[in-house]
Amino acid sequence: MVEIRPIPAATTYDLRHRVLWPDRPPAYVELPEDAAGWHFGAFEDGKLVSVVSLFVDGEVARFRKFATEPAWQGRGIGSALLRYLMQAAAERGARRLWCDARQSTAGFYRKFGFGVDGEAFYKGPVSYVRMSCALPAGS
Repeated sequence: MVEIRPIPAATTYDLRHRVLWPDRPPAYVELPEDAAGWHFGAFEDGKLVSVVSLFVDGEVARFRKFATEPAWQGRGIGSALLRYLMQAAAERGARRLWCDARQSTAGFYRKFGFGVDGEAFYKGPVSYVRMSCALPAGS
């Protein structure tokens, strides 16, 4: 069973690097704002298999560097982590949540109520699209 809990920013770096940008130097996945964010990990049998970072600015929150080990994708772990993240953002006062999603993952986010905002753009060779959704009031 998946366990989701807060983790230090530095704990996200290895998985971010290996899954998202393996061809870049490891420091490429470290964000200047990491110290101001909340970072969450999903664990299966004690092994970290998915990470995401949340940044809240008033009523708007953004998540970045959502990465799941390829061998663990398609098992509902990313979905559980995204639901947890959405609740965490709402609890911190956010009413809207957004991300820059790889176009290849846009369908995943649509299942959670995210819609596309604007045109596609590129980060290096990777095509992205901005996506966002409304959040319920936090508890």
